[in-house]
Amino acid sequence: MIDLDFKKCNGLIPTIVQDVHDGTVLMLAYMNEEALQKTLETGKATFWSRSRNELWTKGETSGNFQLVKKIYKDCDEDTLLLQVESVGPACHTGNRSCFYRLLEKQPNS
Repeated sequence: MIDLDFKKCNGLIPTIVQDVHDGTVLMLAYMNEEALQKTLETGKATFWSRSRNELWTKGETSGNFQLVKKIYKDCDEDTLLLQVESVGPACHTGNRSCFYRLLEKQPNS
C-alpha cells in the first residue's frame, strides 16, 4: 500500500488534522491502514476509534466533515498530517479546534 510504519504503535498512526487555509491545528486522531485507505478513496477524513474499536468518518453524525486536501507523512513514516477544509467545527464540544484550553501551568510561570 503506502510506505508507513503501522507496526510501531500497534497498527495505529497518530494523525494531526490541520486547516489547509490558516494552519490551525484542529485535532489529533488515529488511523489504521483501513482508515487511511477509506480516506484516500472518499476524500473525507476517516479514523480509527480507540474507544469504540471501529472506523469513523469525521462528520458522519454531525455533518462536520473534513475534506482532505493534502496528506503528509513525517520523517519516521509513523505519523500523518492531514490538511483539510473543515465543514463546521472539528471538536465534539462545538469548538473549531480541539485545542482551545490553555494548560494552567506554563513554562517559567
